[in-house]
Amino acid sequence: MNTVYVQPGEGQHYSMIDGDHVAKVAIKDDGGAFEVFEMIAPAAPMAPPHVSPWTGVLFLIEGRITAVVDGTTYEVEPGGVVVFPAGTPSTFGVDGESARFVAITSGDGAGRFFADFASSVPADRPVEDSMAAILSVTSRHGVALAER
Repeated sequence: MNTVYVQPGEGQHYSMIDGDHVAKVAIKDDGGAFEVFEMIAPAAPMAPPHVSPWTGVLFLIEGRITAVVDGTTYEVEPGGVVVFPAGTPSTFGVDGESARFVAITSGDGAGRFFADFASSVPADRPVEDSMAAILSVTSRHGVALAER
């Protein structure tokens, strides 16, 4: 592994329906792989719970969010951390105007998913209007909507 330094404001931006996902770094070495993202999320309806093949760790910096993980609701405040285990139905929603957080994901698949999603699903359209594109992207990356 090599040292990596990313300046504030730098990174690959992926504009998505749930906010701006900024890929800061992807690391892969003999010990495994992980990715680090900065996310700026506006207030929006909570996405349906979904199941990802990677674990996500969310560290809230600004704002407040409600996270739902495997049916349990967590009210997360700045400085709070919530883990979304791989294979577990999860979602979150912003409480208030916006939230900013750091997300660390296991493996190296989340960045490819975000890039595909951002280029395939219009960020300025209601989820209902983009459902066919959303389902196409999620199926390509092993992400699935959870059963209700």
